[in-house]
Amino acid sequence: MLFQVGGQGTRPTFFEMAAAQQLPSSLRAALTYSLGVFALRRPFIHKILDYEDEFFALLMLVLETHSLRTTDASFAESLYGLRRRGVKIRLKKSNVLTDAGDEVNHAGLHKRQKVLSVVFLVVLPYLRSKVQSIYSKEREATLQASLWGDSDERFGDTEYVGGGNNSFGSRESSDTEASSRARLVKRLQKAIGACYPWLHAGNEGSSFAYQLLYLLDATGFYSFGLHALGIHVCRATGQELMDTSSRISKIRSRERERLRGSPWLKALQGGLLSCAYAVLDYAQTGLIAAVFFFKMMEWWYQSAEERMSAPTVYPPPPPPPPPKVAKEGIPLPPDRTLCPLCLQKRTNPSVMAVSGFVFCYTCIFKYANQYKRCPVTLMPTTVDQIRRLFHDV
Repeated sequence: MLFQVGGQGTRPTFFEMAAAQQLPSSLRAALTYSLGVFALRRPFIHKILDYEDEFFALLMLVLETHSLRTTDASFAESLYGLRRRGVKIRLKKSNVLTDAGDEVNHAGLHKRQKVLSVVFLVVLPYLRSKVQSIYSKEREATLQASLWGDSDERFGDTEYVGGGNNSFGSRESSDTEASSRARLVKRLQKAIGACYPWLHAGNEGSSFAYQLLYLLDATGFYSFGLHALGIHVCRATGQELMDTSSRISKIRSRERERLRGSPWLKALQGGLLSCAYAVLDYAQTGLIAAVFFFKMMEWWYQSAEERMSAPTVYPPPPPPPPPKVAKEGIPLPPDRTLCPLCLQKRTNPSVMAVSGFVFCYTCIFKYANQYKRCPVTLMPTTVDQIRRLFHDV
């Protein structure tokens, strides 16, 4: 499963290298989300999430080791049709590195380069993740201590005096050892908290510098790790892909020949090897397909939840029936534009909120202020219930 995204020659484009570098982090995020979804129905999966760094490091160790052994490329690089080549650089007197073939000689990876590649691809990211988690906890503890004070200082200074019993002496010695270990761990955490920002800034700065130089075609190394190992990442040609397939077949044939034991044991071992080979061969396609599948399921269920949580639009309710006119109240005039109190055309029309009938403002204000009721319905009210009406001219 190969993706080619343009460019000429064997030198990968910047976007190919960036996509290959970001694929492991995207894969980890997708796997974490997938396990979180499964953990909702299977609580025992939370144990895997508790050791997320170790689980992902072990998975990448298997994938990277197999990929470097068979294709001379990392897991992500092999997905994009890239290969790692050892480079020997011969500088001219002008110390200017060009793309000429007499200056850069590519060769296959040595065993040492493969082992160190695994270290840079798996071990260092794992250690970086653990150090970052320690730094985050130390920073949170520092902020909490600055706000609320150090709990160890408030509660750890109390001394208890024993009466010479041996049990108290042994307990005191064990407490002393535990406190010394705690102090050592705390000092280590403080050292990490002080050094990690500078190390992280240096790492990000060197990564940015190498990527910028690679984008400007000023260097053939995309990262400091590749430069330290003396490795160029190149595009795989059709012949190299065929050679890789034949090499994988030879390696697997030799591994099958090494099987020892009775015929049924050899058959069992051969079946297990075949299953392992099938899993490793389809690991790239399977993992990428799983990422797309779970992202599609996330979008599907998110859309369903939005549809279910969306408020239902109902038609507006019908208006309430008009209030009834009281027998002792003032009768309504036949012309609706007249005021029931003065029987003149309304000026500054105002409505009585408790009944909904409209009067002149001065008429209804005087009546409500004097009788504390609506003149038509005789419902109790005050002048505060009068609302002015403004007609469009």
